[in-house]
Amino acid sequence: MKLSEIKEVLKTVEAVNFELPNGDFVPEYFHVTEVGLITKNFIDCGGTVRKETVVNFQLWDANDYEHRLKPQKLVHIIELSEKVLGIEDHEIEVEYQDTTIGKYDLDFNGKNFILLNKQTACLAQDQCGIPSEKTSQANTCTPGGGCC
Repeated sequence: MKLSEIKEVLKTVEAVNFELPNGDFVPEYFHVTEVGLITKNFIDCGGTVRKETVVNFQLWDANDYEHRLKPQKLVHIIELSEKVLGIEDHEIEVEYQDTTIGKYDLDFNGKNFILLNKQTACLAQDQCGIPSEKTSQANTCTPGGGCC
């Protein structure tokens, strides 16, 4: 989900709820303690230099059970971050403390914001000798499969 998309969604919802990948919810008294811009400069295993930029939301909850972030307040925090930090319309990454700090992609299911598990991947599969699924399936012959 991009920053522009969450701002549009926040105009239409009555509450801000974040659902974890296991179906549990971030407690409703959470705080958005940071909205920031994270840029990662790196080189992949194939030698290609890459740059990724995301907008980072950090969620945190404490013992202040009366706290409840309203959608309009989150829009205000986002707009202030855009103005002060020069944040553009990037994908959102959400950090949330569970057993360790987890990083999640963000989606919306029509009612709640959904935290999606992030996955690692080889970005240079062609240079690492990792076959694509189609290639490996096409070149695989199993007994009784009719390809031999």
